[in-house]
Amino acid sequence: MLKVVSFSCKLYDRQQLCRSFPADWQSEYVEVGLDQHTAVYAEGAQVITAFVNDRLDAVVLTRLAAYGVRMIALRCAGFNQVDLAAAERLGFVVTRVPAYSPYAVAEHTLGLMLALNRKLYRAYNRVREGNFSLQGMLGFDFHGKTVGIIGAGKIGMLVAKMLKAFGCRVLVYDPQPCAECQALGLEVVELNQLYAQSQVISLHCPLTEQTEHLIDAAALAKMPHGVMLINTGRGALVETRALIAGLKSGQIGYLGMDVYEKEGALFFEDHSCEIIQDDDFERLLSFPNVLITGHQAYFTQEALQHIAQTTRENIDAWHQGQALLNQLTQG
Repeated sequence: MLKVVSFSCKLYDRQQLCRSFPADWQSEYVEVGLDQHTAVYAEGAQVITAFVNDRLDAVVLTRLAAYGVRMIALRCAGFNQVDLAAAERLGFVVTRVPAYSPYAVAEHTLGLMLALNRKLYRAYNRVREGNFSLQGMLGFDFHGKTVGIIGAGKIGMLVAKMLKAFGCRVLVYDPQPCAECQALGLEVVELNQLYAQSQVISLHCPLTEQTEHLIDAAALAKMPHGVMLINTGRGALVETRALIAGLKSGQIGYLGMDVYEKEGALFFEDHSCEIIQDDDFERLLSFPNVLITGHQAYFTQEALQHIAQTTRENIDAWHQGQALLNQLTQG
């Protein structure tokens, strides 16, 4: 019998996976994240499934191999948490869910932009307190603004289409050719031109060695004063200390984040009765023009269903010796 252990498995994950996984699999669900201390839960399993903040470095992978694990099925699109070289050396098959719901993330991205611009989060609290003053609530029209999209994948293209519908001029940067950009009326530009001309910049690129801290102090200095910066990609695409300095100086006028570079110690858990020890995160929360959500951009019914279904298909294909469409390799 195939034994599958799923890590970082909240109730909503378990409900969807239970509906998708066959009854003849021995399926176990572990709420804790995967690291060197929790890897023991995988003992005797041939397959594990893991999520965005699970650790799959060489130490953890070596322990998983010793416990008999042969396949790692990621329940996410990103794979920066996996040491693919070590996985290949140890003989693991690694798969992912490349496109569970680009619409979910794209729509959340637009939601952050609109909420920041029109101060919707502040308006909600004011009206509940009986305060109907409009002082400090002034926004701007997106129509006619220039928006820069970094990353021309499915999510980036959906955001670009939505902003074109708003009447924005949309600039796109991607190191790979963008086949549909011209047809959509998007301008493909170099990164420095995008920085210099965009009043709004949205990040939709993967986290790699080349893109880590893509947005740092030097990049921010090239942007218009008061730029709106949105990150629904990966937390480490931006340097947190540079964000704080940019917010203090006014270089960043609006900041929307669904991800954070040190989110592993915070996100997906309730810390409301604790003192959060991350001083940088707490400093970000102190700014009135910052809106942070807890990695929920993907979190729709459709996305969870697709994640569970594709994860099951990936495992099933491996178990049956079939071609793996979503396999990750070091190359």
